[in-house]
Amino acid sequence: MTQNAIRIEGLRKTYAGGGNQPAKEALKGIDLDIPAGSIFGLLGPNGAGKSTLINILAGLVTKTAGKVEIWGFDQDINPRQSRASIGVMPQELNMDPFFTARAALEVQAGLYGVPKKQRRTDEILDLIGLTDKADAWARSLSGGMRRRLLLGKALVHSPNVLVLDEPTAGVDIELRQMLWTNVRKMNDEGMTIILTTHYLEEAEQMCDEIAIINQGEVIVRDKTANLIGRMDSKTLIIVPDAPVTRAVTLPDGVAMTTRRDGALVFTYRRNTTNADVVLNAVQAAGITIRDVATQEPDLEDVFVALTSTKGDAA
Repeated sequence: MTQNAIRIEGLRKTYAGGGNQPAKEALKGIDLDIPAGSIFGLLGPNGAGKSTLINILAGLVTKTAGKVEIWGFDQDINPRQSRASIGVMPQELNMDPFFTARAALEVQAGLYGVPKKQRRTDEILDLIGLTDKADAWARSLSGGMRRRLLLGKALVHSPNVLVLDEPTAGVDIELRQMLWTNVRKMNDEGMTIILTTHYLEEAEQMCDEIAIINQGEVIVRDKTANLIGRMDSKTLIIVPDAPVTRAVTLPDGVAMTTRRDGALVFTYRRNTTNADVVLNAVQAAGITIRDVATQEPDLEDVFVALTSTKGDAA
């Protein structure tokens, strides 16, 4: 196993313009190392450059400049080995409707040069929950089953790195739970997982580290817990025993709003203020507290705060 599953240096991609359209710089010098054996989140708004980056890793798009290594293989020096080291589950449901599920996996394995004796078709069908649909035409499968089949196709050559591009977009809860169970199992067995998703709670729960891309640049990369820890704000929600009719004298740095249901919402910086200060101010105002709850920042708060400072995505 190499120290880094993916190593990217100075990666640039510019799409040529046409007619009245100017050239578009989709990637602006990306530097990124993804540790082997990790579950790594690659996040960003639409148009940020995530798909371009993934397609370059998969060998589907030619880079303009820079260096890409996959599992220690340089794309320019060892293109076949680097491509064989990675599997990609695309967002789009692209497959031949006239193949059965089994045949689709067999053909994909053949394209990667996997000898018949080494193919794991039945094992993969069981892993993705399609054993009973092995001989069904792909066109007859539901959307969720087709997405499972895409995962199976990405696994036929036993890659060291698996890229999941929006894997749970539009799928039901059962499929989502099955997918994450399998992802954790494969990661426990040593596979490196790269995840892109718009469901930030999934990234928060699944990923060891996260890089956020915006307008073709990596604007932040850190461990998931550290990213969330960057948000200093904290929210204290107090439900009074009766409607509040008197003013509350607030300490410096504390703001208060009243929700429609009468709950009082206090926001403050946890590095300079603690909850006791807020509670004391409420009690000093003669307010009886029926219930109290705190709300910590999550990955969505971090994502919005970081990407909003960079303007609209390109």
